[in-house]
Amino acid sequence: MHGAGNDYIYVNTLAYPLANPSMLSALWSDRHKGIGGDGLVLIGPSTVGDFSMRIFNNDGSEARMCGNASRCIGKYLHDNGLTSKLSIKLETLSGIKVLHLQLDDEGYVGSVTVDMDAPQLAVPTQLATPDGSMKDGEVTSTTGETYKGTFVSMGNPHFVIFTTGVEDLDLTAVGPTLEFAPIFPERCNIEFAEVRADGSIRMRVWERGSGITLACGTGACATAVAAALTGRTSRRSSIVMDGGTLRIEWREDDGHVYMTGPATKVFDGRITFEE
Repeated sequence: MHGAGNDYIYVNTLAYPLANPSMLSALWSDRHKGIGGDGLVLIGPSTVGDFSMRIFNNDGSEARMCGNASRCIGKYLHDNGLTSKLSIKLETLSGIKVLHLQLDDEGYVGSVTVDMDAPQLAVPTQLATPDGSMKDGEVTSTTGETYKGTFVSMGNPHFVIFTTGVEDLDLTAVGPTLEFAPIFPERCNIEFAEVRADGSIRMRVWERGSGITLACGTGACATAVAAALTGRTSRRSSIVMDGGTLRIEWREDDGHVYMTGPATKVFDGRITFEE
């Protein structure tokens, strides 16, 4: 399945438990020798929510949360009859996320709104500044270049850089030098964003552990928060990524970020492997 082009391999571990998801994610995500994808997502049981999610990047590292993947899980659960609920509590390493499912005319999930909880603007374990925060501050890459941006954590760390010429940016050259910058103890997701004349934001992302992806749900949320925080937009934004557009609202009443976007099934399949 994919959410705005951010594609993952999904396994229902209620039926097919996996012993070594980190290894399998790296193996199966290979687009030439495996199934192909940005990583592996496990759908499982939960004692604190309705279901749980674990997500592994295509390098085998485990991520805390993925907004695009959470929407796809909502689609999987409903369309495969695992639940009849239209509001699902999903347990993640970043806490409980609530999925609100919207059905199409045929009764299948076409889009999902996810309550991504409140953004964290100061996390010392993710940003090595005195208070763990940064607003329009400077970060030095591993190659010694300086970039100005804003730190936002959506459970996972993001550094949002507002610039021009986003379309022509060489992410493969710049992304790794910032992901591994010393100021990010846990590495970091990097967003390059440009506010357009119509108020939408064009964003491209280098994901920690995955590299270039067509979309990033938590990255879209972080970008919208950073734009509002620095006075570039209102608290509602359309984030336009390589794979599609997500609608983000950072509500004032509860401080939560709400992300709305599509969830698309591509295919079902079986794969055999030696344990």
